Amino acid sequence: MANSKAQKRVLIFCGDYVEDYEIMVPFQALQAYGVAVDAVCPGKRAGDICRTAVHQNEGHQTYTEKRGHNFTLNATFDEIDVSSYDGLVIPGGRAPEYLAMNESLLDVVRKFSSSGKAIASICHGQLILAAADCVKGLKCTAYRPVGPVLVAAGAHWVEPAGLDDCVVDGNLVTGATYEGHPEFIQLFVKALGGTITGSSKRILFLCGDFMEDYEIMVPFQSLQALGCHVDAVCPKKGKGDVCATAIHDFEGDQTYSEKPGHDFKLTASFDGIDVSSYDGLVVPGGRAPEYLALDEKVLAIVRSFMEAKKPVASICHGQQILAAAGVLKGKKCTAYPAVKLNVVLGGAAWLEPEPIDRCFTDGNLVTGAAWPGHPEFISQFMELLGIRVTF
Repeated sequence: MANSKAQKRVLIFCGDYVEDYEIMVPFQALQAYGVAVDAVCPGKRAGDICRTAVHQNEGHQTYTEKRGHNFTLNATFDEIDVSSYDGLVIPGGRAPEYLAMNESLLDVVRKFSSSGKAIASICHGQLILAAADCVKGLKCTAYRPVGPVLVAAGAHWVEPAGLDDCVVDGNLVTGATYEGHPEFIQLFVKALGGTITGSSKRILFLCGDFMEDYEIMVPFQSLQALGCHVDAVCPKKGKGDVCATAIHDFEGDQTYSEKPGHDFKLTASFDGIDVSSYDGLVVPGGRAPEYLALDEKVLAIVRSFMEAKKPVASICHGQQILAAAGVLKGKKCTAYPAVKLNVVLGGAAWLEPEPIDRCFTDGNLVTGAAWPGHPEFISQFMELLGIRVTF
């Protein structure tokens, strides 16, 4: 997890209606790899929030937009020192449309570019690169409608064959959309001088409708970016089917609010899955665990991993499944505080999640309380799997 001793420091731009995945996945993945990441927005300070947007294709002629999570900034734009950072990440969404008009932000981009530091920009983020005049003569891709702007700015446009395409030219990494995050993040880590070892692992994710949006996608793509083979399955669904996700956030009510999230596409079929072929298991939270905990086949999978002492990582409400599977007896673990009853009745020693991003490892089991803890959650899981990122 990122801290003051991190080997690399990265700056990431944020703005209102930045794409939800495109800000949070690289933000938390890089921290999990040991990189310190500062998220800033012009006109806002550390502790302020940026509203995010959920963009996805739903059969219309362009993407749809829904409200995403509230993203909390951890640094202040007016206080940044470009010389203290090793790289820059520019997410997409609608934020780049107005950020591209901010001269102070464009000046920051130019300083990164002229110094030869690593820059990674995705989707609509390349509008900012074009406005900063930092793409002349460089090969770039982006979300397709951004292409004409890049061409006008002097870039060598690379048409994305798919939404997961990425392109590297010197210190610049560009991607088409968040579907390409695994390669996008991996290429950026390489540009920072990073080396990944021990990543030839196979990981299984247990999914369900209305699992928490971040709690499936952030660890899923973070592990893919490390080079792991990752499969996501759901009972009664097959490869290519989708699970609806839920956005859980705190917005002033006595409990979390819920909004519809992205649709998550499964990568494997539940029936006939060979559990023995996987090295680790991840159980996301959200509302899905409530009903998955009633499925005997799901519980049998969990028991199989625990009995084999393979690494298991479960977060938030995911521990409802662990409790139902009877695998928590004698274990020390945490969870979302409202799940404490399940954990204690399941025979575990409860560990208070103070603060809410606190995670714990007990033997082969990693538990976390909620998605703010993803950096530590993923980092501890990596440790059990024997995966390292060194710079």
